[in-house]
Amino acid sequence: MDLRLAPMAGVTNAPFRLVCREAGAGLLTSEEIDARALVEGNARTQLIARYLPEERPIAFQLLGGDPDVLAEAARRLEAAGADAIDLNMGCPVAKIVAKGQGAALMRDPLRAAVVLRTLRKAVDVPFTIKIRSGWDERTVNAVEIARIAEGEGVDAITVHPRTRSQQYTGHAPWAVIHEVVAAVSVPVVGNGDVRSHADACDLIAATGCAAVMIGRGALGAPWIFTGESVDRDARAAIIRRHCALIEAHLPPRDALVQVKKHLAWYSAGLAGSARLRTALFQADAAAAVQEIFWGSW
Repeated sequence: MDLRLAPMAGVTNAPFRLVCREAGAGLLTSEEIDARALVEGNARTQLIARYLPEERPIAFQLLGGDPDVLAEAARRLEAAGADAIDLNMGCPVAKIVAKGQGAALMRDPLRAAVVLRTLRKAVDVPFTIKIRSGWDERTVNAVEIARIAEGEGVDAITVHPRTRSQQYTGHAPWAVIHEVVAAVSVPVVGNGDVRSHADACDLIAATGCAAVMIGRGALGAPWIFTGESVDRDARAAIIRRHCALIEAHLPPRDALVQVKKHLAWYSAGLAGSARLRTALFQADAAAAVQEIFWGSW
């Protein structure tokens, strides 16, 4: 089964991507990269665009609304070794859609077509998109956008079936994914409400999608990609490996934030996890965070 790691802002950096790859994830995708910031040489954005050779094949997800800026950013990422370019057409965050980016691109199919055409011409590597079902329940247009994308030469489409107005709440209606699968001939990747390997099997059976992209289901559980039961010792080894990668590849301040964030997710199910998470976030050094965590493991 083709299980992929979904792009998640502030989460799917190189250490987490590599841990998921080592646990069995297929194609990895970076967290969203602001196209304009990349083209303008923003240092923070350049850090986000870094990757480790062991991660390949890796796709880089671009966020933007200006077709020419997106095209230039895509060319730069391809030159830097991207194995695929993905366009974010699903981010629901207010400050993003206010700029005409993310899910806002689905509100104007003609504009979206221009963006897709320009990006397709800019790169030779596979070009994919990630969409939602639509802006809200009155404007569900995933099938329309998917058909436009196929016509513009997009190689694959990932569908998260919640609307923009749903954000990340409520149930993900997998039927929308099935509708897109039936409407286009390019591969469709299903995403949404996959919390286990069994859920991934169910998603494929229900929709006919070619692959499954797992996002929040992998937080605190990168072993979801193994397809096997992972015992306590094996989980501990994965967690230690993840912490080591964070400290080896991220600046100290970022490393501290990431260790706190991920160990809080890994604490799910532990006795006294609520108190543990409070203690983790109060610690002022990565080593102290890990000492607190392993004291409760």
